[in-house]
Amino acid sequence: MASSRKPPSASLAVALSGGVDSVVLLHLLKSEGFRPAAIHVHHGLSPNADAWADFCRKLCRRWGVPLSVHRVKVRQKGKGLEAAAREARYRVFSKLSCSVICLAHHLDDQAETVLMNLLRGAGARGASGMAPESGFHGKTLLRPLLDVSRKSILDYARSHRLDWIEDESNADESLTRNYVRRRLGPLIESRFPAWKTSLARAARHFSRKEDDAQRLLRNFLREKGLKAPSEKKLIEMLKQLTSGGPRTLIEHDGSRIRTYRDQVFLESAGGAAFPPVLWNGEARLLLPGGELRFRRARGRGFDAKLKPLLVRRRSGGERLQPDARRPRRTLKNLFQEAGVPPWERDRLPLLFSGAQLVWVPGLGIDARFQAAGKRAAWLPEWRPNPLFLRNSPTGHAKIAG
Repeated sequence: MASSRKPPSASLAVALSGGVDSVVLLHLLKSEGFRPAAIHVHHGLSPNADAWADFCRKLCRRWGVPLSVHRVKVRQKGKGLEAAAREARYRVFSKLSCSVICLAHHLDDQAETVLMNLLRGAGARGASGMAPESGFHGKTLLRPLLDVSRKSILDYARSHRLDWIEDESNADESLTRNYVRRRLGPLIESRFPAWKTSLARAARHFSRKEDDAQRLLRNFLREKGLKAPSEKKLIEMLKQLTSGGPRTLIEHDGSRIRTYRDQVFLESAGGAAFPPVLWNGEARLLLPGGELRFRRARGRGFDAKLKPLLVRRRSGGERLQPDARRPRRTLKNLFQEAGVPPWERDRLPLLFSGAQLVWVPGLGIDARFQAAGKRAAWLPEWRPNPLFLRNSPTGHAKIAG
């Protein structure tokens, strides 16, 4: 049996539980010419935990492999036992000096992980399962056996007459993974014999889409002039952006990233409040958050004689009739129809003639004030600052997941 991915030899360690999977991984790496160290995490959850640590010591002594044993306290704090034990292991991994840590997860583990994630309602990231290679606290985590079935691992262990330990907790069906492995797995296999391979293959497809989405998000942030986040933060940002939540808000590098109707918007963290301003024919007005420009036109825009106008924000209850063939409607309805995100609506500069609404960015000019024929007119344009309403109301960005 060959591993699906060869790890580099520099500062290489194997997470050794003493079970058949990690024993085979350690033996396989040694057989392929690597000189790995071994790490055993003593969780203290089983009455046999000391015996398992002793087994690992004897095995590594016999094979000439340096071993370090790390005792941990598993703190559940509202988590399940499996999740708490995993967190304790990864705390140990984060403090190790090695540059590469090999984990013995295999194809069956991957299929079970994807199935459990989907049953919990996970999105694309959860459906991606475990990554063959990932960064972790300045180290690389590798799973060289991720394409290898448990049956192949057992066959290898028996053919090489390897010894390993059996964790009695593997029979405890109160643990989710054991329930999936012992109950759901055989039931699914009776109808879909290749379900593990199929789910593992699906995970690879989702993972590629996840990678594509990460690249797209990095490019999006770079194009907006924002600093690149760490890999951990990037993954968390992407998780939030693709969660489907209607009120997603991520703060990064002094700006806010929001989602609305499956689109991603960028805005500055600063407010855009401004007092009412009179416009009396100027070509441009500078406002907090952007610039209001006016250019002369004929037959397009509002009548040139219509001045002065008041520039102010929305206060509530305003109505607009951009199309004379349709009834006057509330800005709320028009904004929803145009896809303008809720947080932007109260920040846009509106033009009023007295108490009457003349123009709204992204919605247009009220039919009562539209210049007819070839009459001289003013055509207004709202140009937001680079980090304020960057994508709206006239543009947006979409991150595919």
